Amino acid sequence: MAGKALQAVADGTRMLLLREIRKKKGICACELPPVAKVSQPAVSQHLKVLLEAGLVEMRRVGVKRIYSLSEKGRKVMRDIEGW
Repeated sequence: MAGKALQAVADGTRMLLLREIRKKKGICACELPPVAKVSQPAVSQHLKVLLEAGLVEMRRVGVKRIYSLSEKGRKVMRDIEGW
């Protein structure tokens, strides 16, 4: 696992977000604050880290931002489950 990816998944909130994104197979960022029990700006900062690490992808649908796991994100999650 690359350094940025490892740093990204080391945070419990980001792991929670990754699990929710994987479970939903694509989720609006607006749905994540109640899941993570943090503010929308905090979710945005965590998603930025996940994007920069290449673990998630984002697409726009109107004004919404939909996040899904990237291929790298799916591999990292499989690796983590195997630990």
